[in-house]
Amino acid sequence: MTELTTILDQQLAANPTRRIIKDEGLGTWFSGADLAEDVATLQQAFAALGLGHGSQVLVCLPNAAVFPVINQAAWHRGIIVHPISPSTPVAELEADWRQHGYPVMLVTPTLAAAWSLGGFTQSELSLNTFARIAVLAQAARPAAAVTPVADDDLALILNTSGTTGKPKRVGLTHAMLLNAARYDAASNEMTDQDVAMITMPMFHINAQVMSTLSSRIANARIVVTPRFSASRFWDQVADNGVTWVSVVPTIVSFLLLNEQANAAYQRLQDRIHLRYVRSSSFALPEERLREFQDRFDTLILEGYGMTEAASQCTINPFTAPKIGSAGKPYGTEVRIVGTDGQRTTAAGVMGEITIRGDHVITRYMDPNPDSFQDGWFLTGDLGYFDEDGYLFVKGRKKEIISRGGEKVAPAAVENVLNELDFIEQLAVIGMPDDLYGEAVCAVVVSTTPGVNEDAQRAAIFAYAKTHLAKFESPTEVRFVREFPRNITGKVLRPALQAQLLAATV
Repeated sequence: MTELTTILDQQLAANPTRRIIKDEGLGTWFSGADLAEDVATLQQAFAALGLGHGSQVLVCLPNAAVFPVINQAAWHRGIIVHPISPSTPVAELEADWRQHGYPVMLVTPTLAAAWSLGGFTQSELSLNTFARIAVLAQAARPAAAVTPVADDDLALILNTSGTTGKPKRVGLTHAMLLNAARYDAASNEMTDQDVAMITMPMFHINAQVMSTLSSRIANARIVVTPRFSASRFWDQVADNGVTWVSVVPTIVSFLLLNEQANAAYQRLQDRIHLRYVRSSSFALPEERLREFQDRFDTLILEGYGMTEAASQCTINPFTAPKIGSAGKPYGTEVRIVGTDGQRTTAAGVMGEITIRGDHVITRYMDPNPDSFQDGWFLTGDLGYFDEDGYLFVKGRKKEIISRGGEKVAPAAVENVLNELDFIEQLAVIGMPDDLYGEAVCAVVVSTTPGVNEDAQRAAIFAYAKTHLAKFESPTEVRFVREFPRNITGKVLRPALQAQLLAATV
């Protein structure tokens, strides 16, 4: 057992009748005993499947209370859990399996029914926290070793997209996850009286560690929602005694704009006791932050984090938040690399943000040496510290599109859409979006310029719907005659974005 699994076991054992985790989709709270029963059931199932130290299990399920149960059961046996988006098309899932060969995948019965690759057995698990989990198991494979699990063993793999279009797999150890969760709990002043509500997807670090694992470390309670719903948000907060929520700026915007949400707050405000809302992923406009705080009488704390750091690196302190900043480092060394190549915390030096700490990876699962230097992780984000030591994030060196908290690799989308025969050239870029931060915009040079653009636009949307995850699918399609390029022929994406913005003025 590792320190992490020991703490998780102790929490369940100490709370046999206390309601710890609620599945809002089921309308059911689960006690420590309920959750421990599911952990035991899953451990037995994993043992019967021959899973052990170093086995990787892919999880493709919707948001549910089962996720912390799967993690705890797997981590006891040294199994590495790899959750992915439940909207992943079966073709993409099968391609992922061909590359990584997971011995077991936990999916919905619907997804299992669409599985076309041979050489698999199919069965089902029934748990308190999830009635029907389909188990796809590779039929011919040796059983994994059952050996002691160490703190530096991998526990979780999460995808984060790279500029090449190939997702980078981030491997996080038991120790990294525990360290990050402890920093999160301490910096957010969590206690056993807190109730965290999860509106973010459970295949993201935000939900996995910032909300779930930190709450369990603090012996707090958790409400898992199937997805964010603006119209139901304040009812969920009031009915469950929620004290804090981690969101992205898009959610803040929806709550401000949604008439049902505003009416619900007016009706329920005497029963709402949020201590704060934590916002991250991209900067929240100052006027929107102030409007939210004034209208809903709730403090917003902005922070900066990433999958590679197992959650947050900086957070605004409760007593002295600075609007527009990502706060101060907590449990993390943060330095800016200026034009002179030196790392510094000096005020006003703009450059690349670099980080290191006992919760920060030192390598990816797959080779990517350019992301690391002298023990530091190079984030690709640009920023500076002010004279009070607050970090301000000002943009990205990378081409990744940040849409409502989701990270979209342009090349990955381009690789899929280029299959359409009317596309001569294609570039996918981010365009400003008030609600989502950035829109995924497909810019097309057509084989028939100026002809049938509406039909081609519709074809792109339809093809993306069946071949890309929802968050990757373009929300805009623009047509141009040519792309701005440099002398080597590379598309100048900032120039292309500026060209499109100018055309809309």
